[in-house]
Amino acid sequence: MNEITWNDFEKVELRAGTILEVLPYPEARKPAYKIKADFGDWGIKWSSAQITKRYSPDELIGQQIIGVINFPKKQIGKFMSEFLVTGFADENGDIVLSTTQSPVPNGSKLI
Repeated sequence: MNEITWNDFEKVELRAGTILEVLPYPEARKPAYKIKADFGDWGIKWSSAQITKRYSPDELIGQQIIGVINFPKKQIGKFMSEFLVTGFADENGDIVLSTTQSPVPNGSKLI
């Protein structure tokens, strides 16, 4: 494991966002959704996430997640991802989303 400094950590913009819309992403190499999330003052952003095994689109709407919003945009197939959805791999390798325990204002920074 590589150690980082506090200054390194402070550069990562881990922010709370509420999922507004979830669309299928059939063109993805692995099953994925396109996710639209509201990050408050940081805007509404899109990402893709390989979370189809654990979550249905309906249960994701309104859920508050934690995303990295200061990576450069990334082309994923024909789709442009604007933030990184964060999560943990369970014992089967399926992604469990990082969420807030209680609601916080959209755009709140993880500290």
